[in-house]
Amino acid sequence: MNNYEVMFIIEAALDDEKKQAAIEMVKEIIAADGEIVKVDVWGNRKLAYPINKKNDGYYVVTTFTAGPELPKELDRRLKISDSIIRHIIINKDEK
Repeated sequence: MNNYEVMFIIEAALDDEKKQAAIEMVKEIIAADGEIVKVDVWGNRKLAYPINKKNDGYYVVTTFTAGPELPKELDRRLKISDSIIRHIIINKDEK
């Protein structure tokens, strides 16, 4: 099992229920084949540059452990999600 961290940005214009649903979706994907260590919700922040003509985003950072196949599936699912505008998955074990 490797240690990973995923940071994703949800559209700030969504209501709280949809933001929470997006967070739960990510948690369910991870829990299927891995283990969640920590979920850190940063909340609304100003983006460094506009993304799809949006200037604000709702940031969430999740630390988890999983095998090498889970990040690929998580990446695929986050790319097709309408509510998530950006994401990055980092392997914390690699130097």
